[in-house]
Amino acid sequence: MRVLRGRAATPTADRAVTKELLERTADTPALRVWQPHRTVAFGRRDASCEGYDRARRAATERGYVTLERSVGGRAVAFTGSTVAFVRAEPVEEARTGIQARYDRVAEEVAAALDSLGVTVEPGEPDGAFCPGTHSLSASGKLVGIAQRVRSEVALVSGIVVACDHQELADVLDPVYSALEIPFERDAVGSVARAGGPGDPEPVMTALEGALATEPTIRHVRET
Repeated sequence: MRVLRGRAATPTADRAVTKELLERTADTPALRVWQPHRTVAFGRRDASCEGYDRARRAATERGYVTLERSVGGRAVAFTGSTVAFVRAEPVEEARTGIQARYDRVAEEVAAALDSLGVTVEPGEPDGAFCPGTHSLSASGKLVGIAQRVRSEVALVSGIVVACDHQELADVLDPVYSALEIPFERDAVGSVARAGGPGDPEPVMTALEGALATEPTIRHVRET
């Protein structure tokens, strides 16, 4: 498995790195675990909301770059300390194995967090960010998982809130208010809030160990 570490110099360049990882996954699975730049990534449904422009302004006024993503549901935020992961693997049939991949990744992420002293449960509290059926919680939602499948590649991605639940709540509260989506600040959890380490580095290390098999490491240079 090819494992990519680090991030590119800008949010746009960083997205290109993940796109390249996906496009090169023809025969060999690939994994990336990193800390994205300070961004708010909106889903396609957000862009059709009447309050979308207000939501983007709320994010930019708080120092976040805004992006639109093709995978996942509602808006998610990355503070610069938030952890993201993406695993791409070849598939023979796009319509099969979707739930099995969700289950496998959720189990692996749960095992990684357990190694850090955090026991998560499936599901999420009411008013969680990016509400969906593939979430893990402990003292609030701290993991969200999404999946996109195309003809030859399945892409399973996710967010793990390491230590920055208060910062996420600060930006997502006005963003979700503008989009008129229910949101509860206290529904945002984190590894640190659940009793785990307050440093994102051990979180990334644990995730990489749980999600990668026979890794071949390559680094992204941030300039």
